Amino acid sequence: MKMRLFPNTKWLATLAVAGGLFQTGFAIDANSTAFQLVKEGNHYISEEAHDKVVTIHSDKSVGSLTPNIWYITYYDKDASLKAVTVKFGAGQKMDVSRPFRLIERANGDDQPLDSSKLKVDSDAAANTALAEPLLKNLTVRATQLWLERHDGDPQWRVRVWVTKLKHPNDDADVGEVFVSAETGKVAKVDLHPDSAD
Repeated sequence: MKMRLFPNTKWLATLAVAGGLFQTGFAIDANSTAFQLVKEGNHYISEEAHDKVVTIHSDKSVGSLTPNIWYITYYDKDASLKAVTVKFGAGQKMDVSRPFRLIERANGDDQPLDSSKLKVDSDAAANTALAEPLLKNLTVRATQLWLERHDGDPQWRVRVWVTKLKHPNDDADVGEVFVSAETGKVAKVDLHPDSAD
């Protein structure tokens, strides 16, 4: 009787499929964009809440211009205050919570953003903000981003910190740039480069 050196083809096919599934887990990493994390967050919430983004925000970036702590808040009609938030750290789920958003609900800001207008991801919004001429001669140290409703439309709000000119070990908050999440164009600039002195 001859020994079989190779497993049967069904086993190989199963291994290939498993390998494919394993690899897809690496699509989300420490540098994932906000919209990539929205899709990942769908795995941790009810199906009816999938992609119904109310707001997104990050913590201030540390050691990089790209934040790696993100909070994705979805509209969840079954939650008491109609919201569920998935927190990510370096691309990995850290927590799922139901935030207290009473003021937002009273203001009507608890409704999902128009998904057809969510075309510009966090990385593109940050790049647009950092290209502002007022930042040209400054060294950007950190950013923080919010995706929010402004005048009815979704906009990215990008806060910028730069190296202080007289104390290079310190950083200074020099303000914010607002970028349309639909067109990618700058909607408003509220930068104060003199804060870097």
